[in-house]
Amino acid sequence: MIAAKGLAPYLFEVDASLFVGEFGRLGIRLNAEHEYMLSQKLILSPEVEINAFSKDDELTGTRKGLSSVETGLRLRYEVTREFAPYIGINWEKKYGNTADFSIAEGEDIEGTQIVVGVRFWF
Repeated sequence: MIAAKGLAPYLFEVDASLFVGEFGRLGIRLNAEHEYMLSQKLILSPEVEINAFSKDDELTGTRKGLSSVETGLRLRYEVTREFAPYIGINWEKKYGNTADFSIAEGEDIEGTQIVVGVRFWF
C-alpha cells in the first residue's frame, strides 16, 4: 500500500491510497473531508470516499471499475480538544460490476446508517 495524506487548498483534508495485490490487482481509495466551525466547540464535518479497482476480486466481492462511493456528515461537540462525542449519517452506494455482484448475492447496493461515537486522542 502507498498512501498520501495532506491538506488541500481551502483546508480540505485529502487521503489517497493505492493498494497493490497479487496478479496485478490494483485498488485506489480517495477520501476528502472538511470541517466547518459552527462555534468554538461545535464542528460539522462532511466527508466523501471513492473506491475503484483494476480487476475483479471474488474474495472481497469487488469488481473492476468504480466500486463504491460513501458520503457522510458528522456533527461533533468538543468537550475538550482531546474528547469530542459526535452523531452523524453515512450513505453508501455500490456501482457498476460491484453492484451487479452484490445484487447476484442478494445484498443491497445502497444503504444509510446513523453513527454515534466519540473522537478522542491522548
